[in-house]
Amino acid sequence: KLQNYFLDGTKIEANANKYTFVWNKAVGNYDRKLDEKIKNHLREIDRIVAEENEIYLEDDLEETGVNSRITTGQVEGVVKSIDKKLAKNPMDKKLKKKAKEFKKDILPRKQKYEEAFAIFEGRNSYSKTDHDATFMRMKEDAMLNGQLKPGYNVQIGTENRYIVGFTIHPNPTDTKTMIPHLKHLEKRLGRLPENIVADAGYGSEENYEYLEEKNLGSYVKYNKFHWEKKKKNRENPYLTDNLPYIAETDRFVCRNGKQLLHIGNRKYVTEAGYETRRDYYRCEDCTGCPYATECKNTDKNRTIMVSHRLNELKRKANANLCSKRGHKLRSQRVVEVEQVFGRIKGCWSFRRFHLRGADKVKIEWGLLAIAHNIAKMALEG
Repeated sequence: KLQNYFLDGTKIEANANKYTFVWNKAVGNYDRKLDEKIKNHLREIDRIVAEENEIYLEDDLEETGVNSRITTGQVEGVVKSIDKKLAKNPMDKKLKKKAKEFKKDILPRKQKYEEAFAIFEGRNSYSKTDHDATFMRMKEDAMLNGQLKPGYNVQIGTENRYIVGFTIHPNPTDTKTMIPHLKHLEKRLGRLPENIVADAGYGSEENYEYLEEKNLGSYVKYNKFHWEKKKKNRENPYLTDNLPYIAETDRFVCRNGKQLLHIGNRKYVTEAGYETRRDYYRCEDCTGCPYATECKNTDKNRTIMVSHRLNELKRKANANLCSKRGHKLRSQRVVEVEQVFGRIKGCWSFRRFHLRGADKVKIEWGLLAIAHNIAKMALEG
């Protein structure tokens, strides 16, 4: 019926060697060190030939900036320039040595690093035996040491415990999977379900905005939904969420009656390109405040960061979740998706993909989804 869509995800280990990992940060460090080595060689070559360094692209490399990388094309241009110089002076041993080092060491390494950056596609890691797999923490950890394993984040949506849609993602966090999943579902089915039900892993400003834009019923928790319901947190006068806000003058008031004045804002852009804003407020004067030791951990005046739009969206989500219908859907969510994962991972013992590559993994999981739906239909018949 596409009425109540229960969304959740699980991590399935990839058919890849867990020790053949490549980390984005490590490759970036190696690449930066290689860039410095290239620049040092170019300066030395310039001293050798005692000519202007423009033919070696030295000026271009210096202008790229601290965070810019030297490209393979630039290194190839350097090699050609050195070869031209050697053609005029073939007996120059120092220049020959530099030419050999560029061709045998620097250029191959630069090509290797660029290939790695192309494979990452915004991820932090990948496996050498399955480039589409990302290293992430699995619940199935036999050694109990938090070991990272190559895997895929499988997102499924169910209704009456039938799998309605699924997507495979390389990123380990669920927050960034909801919008791509729902877009894929709309493309395949032609429309979206009436209500989306999900746990706190999906409760972000970007996701709430998308659900509101699509006019969907949002029953998605945020990360502090249960935490803020506890009495000690609900009655804590020092928490930012509990400070009285005066919208007319755009300021907060602390327990001591002091005002927290607006001092500026900052724009944030997520990896998906979503823009959000954070506003900063600072107390006018905390000197001599009897609550200072409980209110803050610094000698400076207290400063807080607030997202008014996120707070507004969280209030709407809280109202939905605490409604009579919300209570029913929240209790139903626990048995909806988890039973499906329980059958596939527990009863059928499917905890590791047999095929490699994202395209083949999608086919493999698709067959499992079909098998689950047929098995459930047969049991009900």
